[in-house]
Amino acid sequence: MINLDVLQFAEKIAEQDVILLDVRTPAEFAQGRIANSINIDLLSEYFIADVSTLDKDAQYAIYCRSGKRSVDAATAMDELGFSTINLTGGIIAWQEANKEVII
Repeated sequence: MINLDVLQFAEKIAEQDVILLDVRTPAEFAQGRIANSINIDLLSEYFIADVSTLDKDAQYAIYCRSGKRSVDAATAMDELGFSTINLTGGIIAWQEANKEVII
């Protein structure tokens, strides 16, 4: 896992081969998300099964609300052989930096 601040994360997710993964609950996801993100809830009992179906050759940029769940998700995914990037401070930091959120 690589931890990036908002500006570094924004640059990274602009790359075509990076998949943006929101690990918050579906309710949180519905309240606002970073464009082009997919939602797989870390707190779901199916999280490991769900991420296991993803392409391990891709790089995943992961975020949550504050940065804690995304660290947990990235750690779990790293153990499964994924390459992960974590948004330090989560979507809270993203919004504080006046970055766009889709509702």
